[in-house]
Amino acid sequence: MKTRRIPGQSALLALVLIATASLAQDGGTVTPEQARANFARPVVLGPDDILVFAEPRAGFDRVRPGIVRGRVEAFRYESGVTGAARTANVYLPAGYSPDRRYPVLYLLHGIAGNQDEWNGYVHADAILDNLVADGKVVPMIVVMPNGRALRDDRPPPADKVFTPGNAAGFEAFEKDLLQFLIPAIDARYPTLADRRHRAIAGLSMGGGQALNIGLGHLDTFASVGGFSSAPNTRPPERLLPDPAAARDQLSLLYLSAGRLDGLISVSQGVHNYLRQQDVRHIWNVDGHGHDRDSWAANFYQFAQRIFQ
Repeated sequence: MKTRRIPGQSALLALVLIATASLAQDGGTVTPEQARANFARPVVLGPDDILVFAEPRAGFDRVRPGIVRGRVEAFRYESGVTGAARTANVYLPAGYSPDRRYPVLYLLHGIAGNQDEWNGYVHADAILDNLVADGKVVPMIVVMPNGRALRDDRPPPADKVFTPGNAAGFEAFEKDLLQFLIPAIDARYPTLADRRHRAIAGLSMGGGQALNIGLGHLDTFASVGGFSSAPNTRPPERLLPDPAAARDQLSLLYLSAGRLDGLISVSQGVHNYLRQQDVRHIWNVDGHGHDRDSWAANFYQFAQRIFQ
């Protein structure tokens, strides 16, 4: 099933996270108008906010005729967080063999999406197929879970998006991922089950989750990516309280945002803190907004730089 959106929906929905911390305390709601006003805040660019990588060639994210393609399969696992079986999508690269071991990337969606967003909307499977065919990536298993750890984990209707309950599902996913999904994936597939061969990344809400979880568990992930990370991203000092450990343990830390994205200040704050703490990272500011063109292009770059 493909994720369908109206223009700007992902950007708008991501903004509810600006207020979700207070929602749990005062029981209030965030209206679409309030979220839209937050998104309209001015973008202020600094000298470091530049494009690092040229835009990929046209067609990089489309199915290319004549190449061997990987496959995507549904994977069900039991979650002790939700008390029910959950479903993730798993990409297996062209030439996949159970006799070979593979590194694993966990790829997280935005607040309006589910496990189908990366393939149905961003075309991550086509991007990976093309990169594998060109010999530009290490063949990898990619796990695309549902980052909303609730018993009913479907994307909520519009009148339920701006609620503490929906945000709580994304908070609960950290335990679901670490204690249930990763062990289940390692038991089912021929993975290289160590931190050096495990990465996590995400877009918007999933970008904030990836930074929170990945940087909070350097014993589990060596590579971390946040694309247009939303305001659920923890403040930099909480996100990375031990910069020395990050300097020693991170193989790759990749941040990106568009120069037209009203949420760019979230990633700018993380970048500035990392620079002050001398933590090596990539900071790519492209010409897009809070949209799939930015996420697809940065995923294309990120995928080529992990597991090297």
